[in-house]
Amino acid sequence: MSTVELLPIQDVTACCAPVTTEAMDQASAEVLAKSLKAIADPARLRLISMVAAHEGAEACVCDLQEPLGLSQPTVSHHLKVLVDAGILHREKRGTWAYFSLVPGALDTLADLITTPTK
Repeated sequence: MSTVELLPIQDVTACCAPVTTEAMDQASAEVLAKSLKAIADPARLRLISMVAAHEGAEACVCDLQEPLGLSQPTVSHHLKVLVDAGILHREKRGTWAYFSLVPGALDTLADLITTPTK
């Protein structure tokens, strides 16, 4: 039996306009910085890559620990940061958690920090 556990996801698109189109207010800068900090870690970048490259573009936490070479609590911490930032989605199935990319999350982050072409 599958149990879905929905966690709050930070919608980065709701916070702000692209940084190159108008000056950001403090609150918008803090929300965007949280998301950028979430991906500005080598282990988290590897986790994003591993999840995206995994069969079906989702991975069980049990499949991520060994290739990453980190302890289970450390991997769980990094995954939680990515979920809280709205980059990964977490689904509980039995005793395991499965992770997948939130559709468009990375594209949205990229759009918020790139200069539009004229």
